[in-house]
Amino acid sequence: MAECNHDCSNCSSKCDEEKKSLLAEMNKSSKIKRVIGVVSGKGGVGKSLVTSMLAVTMQRRGHKTAILDADITGPSIPKAFGLRTGCVEGNELGMFPPATKTGIEVMSVNLLMDDEEKPVVWRGPVIAGTVKQFWSDVVWNDVDYMFVDMPPGTGDVPLTVFQSLPLDGIIIVSSPQELVSMIVSKAINMAELMNIKVLGLIENYSYIKCPDCGKEIKLYGESHIEKTAKEKGTEVLAKLPVDPELASLCDKGLIELFEKDYLEKTADRLEELLPLENA
Repeated sequence: MAECNHDCSNCSSKCDEEKKSLLAEMNKSSKIKRVIGVVSGKGGVGKSLVTSMLAVTMQRRGHKTAILDADITGPSIPKAFGLRTGCVEGNELGMFPPATKTGIEVMSVNLLMDDEEKPVVWRGPVIAGTVKQFWSDVVWNDVDYMFVDMPPGTGDVPLTVFQSLPLDGIIIVSSPQELVSMIVSKAINMAELMNIKVLGLIENYSYIKCPDCGKEIKLYGESHIEKTAKEKGTEVLAKLPVDPELASLCDKGLIELFEKDYLEKTADRLEELLPLENA
């Protein structure tokens, strides 16, 4: 199928119908209302951290949340929540995702391994097939907001996620470096090509606060994310600081104990853009 670059729902072509045919079938025992992809144009910008924080924030608001870890070769989600390897159970209905201490359902390849440090040395088609299995073969229990931790970049596996999962939109995570504006633009352009809505941008490593005087120090120089967002017709949802406390809690598997409200305004916006009553 040739890729289109327009809103297929308002045209007479069959490309929208063909796109729907590429979607992986959801497990018959699952119920998922909203699916949000968390994307980065490059690795190392804190995409998995943002995914985890978004799930924790929305869960605290009374929404049932879940994380599908589609970053198959870099599955860091289980460690942040203190989930152990080899804890996935299942029956004829499918696999049951383990739940965190506050009830967030998680499925990640590391949960299926006997050793979390074992590398995933798989070719692209196998990785893409695993992502589809996490959608089709896992029993997700009445989820309000599912966050999909996407692999970085714009290659084969992100393309598979865009085509295979019914994404309601994506959030793009970046850092303040000058080069990142170009990489963010690539991610936005890919989403537009696939007719996926960009919900907004989140900048990580935006600053660090001096513990003595409270001054914000821009480790990577001045941010350009506002300019990029304006040029691309989207919005900045949050700017996250470097926070040693957050890093420490993630290392200990205790991210759910983090109390600062960095993503509360982002949660407000998600509830506005993707209300559950319209799901």
